[in-house]
Amino acid sequence: MAAISRVSDVYIEVMETYRKQTCRNHCTIFGPNGKQTLTIPVIKVNGNHTLTKDIRISGHQPWQKTHWRSIKTAYSNSPFFLFYEHHFAPLYEKHFEFLVEYNFVLLEQLLKVLKISATVHFTKTFSKSPSCFFDQREKYVVRNIGFLTPSVHYTQVFEPSHGFMQGLSIIDVIFNLGPESAAYLENFQINH
Repeated sequence: MAAISRVSDVYIEVMETYRKQTCRNHCTIFGPNGKQTLTIPVIKVNGNHTLTKDIRISGHQPWQKTHWRSIKTAYSNSPFFLFYEHHFAPLYEKHFEFLVEYNFVLLEQLLKVLKISATVHFTKTFSKSPSCFFDQREKYVVRNIGFLTPSVHYTQVFEPSHGFMQGLSIIDVIFNLGPESAAYLENFQINH
């Protein structure tokens, strides 16, 4: 989100073959037991050859109910949960068929809350090494998350029990910092 806050146009890669172990279908929150990963179950309709745009959300598990319950448990005591929950609660009630559809609606809410005016586009073709873009795709593969720039400290709800946690979903920042979240992103150093 720090990178998105610095640009006017964002391109979401939807034409590559879907890759597991990325932030496309999961995020990490900070709950009473420490880090907790929330994963959206997906269906690869063409097996390992399924394009990201064609990934469907599996309806076999009550993931939305589970995710929202986990988010409420983690953040209901945070300073700004009550101010922002109405932006996110509907995402856990509405049915979404495609992962990219859900992610787009979620990103729209995040941009609104953070007052970021970037325009979101979807790629039309796949390019392994786009030369005219600040390419972030490899950074958010699970194996690389630990090598991201360390987060600047802010107060977290369960920090007294577990210490400061970094590498979390942007909702951790929003629910803990509220209107100061945009300033936090501005001060966040981005490695190119």
